[in-house]
Amino acid sequence: MGKQMTEMLKGTLEGIVLALLTGKAAYGYEITTLLREQGFTEIAEGTVYALLVRIEQKGLVDVEKRPSEKGPPRKVYTLNTQGEKELNDFWNTWSFLSGRIEELRKEGK
Repeated sequence: MGKQMTEMLKGTLEGIVLALLTGKAAYGYEITTLLREQGFTEIAEGTVYALLVRIEQKGLVDVEKRPSEKGPPRKVYTLNTQGEKELNDFWNTWSFLSGRIEELRKEGK
């Protein structure tokens, strides 16, 4: 994944993470693993954790501390109503942008 992909991802990663949390609670490492399974292999764990702090501060997720077999309790993230609204806005924006970009690509041929 090149620099251009990384730059484009910055603006969309929050929406992608919210989408991954739809109907599923997950902790930080699980979210990183899910992203990698989706093909986002270059994303650093630190990037995911910083994003989780941001979406928690914005009130888009509910956070529950659950005991871990080893180490400190894990923070488990669940999408809440505000997060669902934000995700819906993200999908609308994504649909608009991807539609316009596809049109531009077709016109360029």
